[in-house]
Amino acid sequence: MSKNTKYQNVTKELGGKLKALRTALPDVVTEFNTLHQTAVAPGVLDARTKELIALAVSVAARCEGCVGFHAQALAKLGATDAEVTETLGVAILMGGGPSMMWSAEALAAFKEFSAA
Repeated sequence: MSKNTKYQNVTKELGGKLKALRTALPDVVTEFNTLHQTAVAPGVLDARTKELIALAVSVAARCEGCVGFHAQALAKLGATDAEVTETLGVAILMGGGPSMMWSAEALAAFKEFSAA
């Protein structure tokens, strides 16, 4: 796997696995997707701010797939390197060394999707 496509591959592979989960648990997955869409919809906070929060939580939770999907969403929403890196700084503050390691992964994922 090329370093330039690591997170594209992660999200693609997980996407296939999530389809299988949707078949096995259609109501659960549908309701989760509804919750996701509602939670990140623009409100007092815009969608990009909400995705930045989701990326920070993904780092703190050490969830590779979550990092990939939220980095991808941020790239699509036009987030800047500065916005992402500042968000990752807060994630490091809150999660210490493990969050620093995952922040490096999250930044690589964002840069990968931004370049695509």
